[in-house]
Amino acid sequence: MSAQIIDGRQIAASVRAEWKLRAEKLIQSGGVTPGLAVIIVGDNPASSIYVRNKVKACSEIGIFSEVHSFSQDTQQQDVLDCIHALNQNPHIHGILVQLPLPPQFENNRVITAIAVEKDVDGFHLYNIGALVTGNAQFLPCTPYGVIVMLERHHISIEGQHAVVVGRSNIVGKPMALMLLERGATVTVCTSKTRDLSQFTKQADILVVATGKPRLITGDMVKAGAVVIDVGINRLPDGTLCGDVDYESVKSVADYLTPVPGGVGPMTITMLLCNTILAAERAHAGINYKYKQV
Repeated sequence: MSAQIIDGRQIAASVRAEWKLRAEKLIQSGGVTPGLAVIIVGDNPASSIYVRNKVKACSEIGIFSEVHSFSQDTQQQDVLDCIHALNQNPHIHGILVQLPLPPQFENNRVITAIAVEKDVDGFHLYNIGALVTGNAQFLPCTPYGVIVMLERHHISIEGQHAVVVGRSNIVGKPMALMLLERGATVTVCTSKTRDLSQFTKQADILVVATGKPRLITGDMVKAGAVVIDVGINRLPDGTLCGDVDYESVKSVADYLTPVPGGVGPMTITMLLCNTILAAERAHAGINYKYKQV
């Protein structure tokens, strides 16, 4: 029996439609248009594509967006000055710094310069740390998208054994904390884990985010598992694949996300949701204050 495919594009479209109504209500009743500022440094082709996709998505859902572009040799202070100005701009509710930054930048210092109430990527050290207590102002977009995908398919998290393969600050660590918050028993595997399959075979919910093409094969997955493939890799022939071997896993798992068309569309969608939420909070006078570094 083949796995039920979790269609990220379909879920993303549904979520965006719901949040578009919230944006329209905010515009009509409060006169507030949600605003997102994107900062990009350098001319990384992949980053440029991501930024264009985010700007396009904003326009489709009713969010005002602006892009602040800096050259590769820009000094960090110039970007920090831009962030500080955006923090004070009442028309901007969300600020996003497109990663990666050039080597002369300190990522943590730049991200932490963003006001917590405008940290719609959920990368500020406060928001990452607050995941431990379940009190983050914003959830990181990719793991947030995974949670929504599970919820939309009515897949229970509480009491399940969730295995997260990968420990990045962007996906793996926050994903583990968010699953733990929802009552799962969580195991985190890393590149140093010995005999990876002994852990993946125990997973009721398996989330893979390693950047290693087709790392997880069908013989590493428990029958009936839910498999979420966060990875996206370009092979030498130009085709895309995930961190999960789709063909061998789909005959074992009950649920499986495809690549492309799985988690990817959800990441930008949750960024849009966070931006609209930030605008709603600002309009309601809810403004969390955190001393900037």
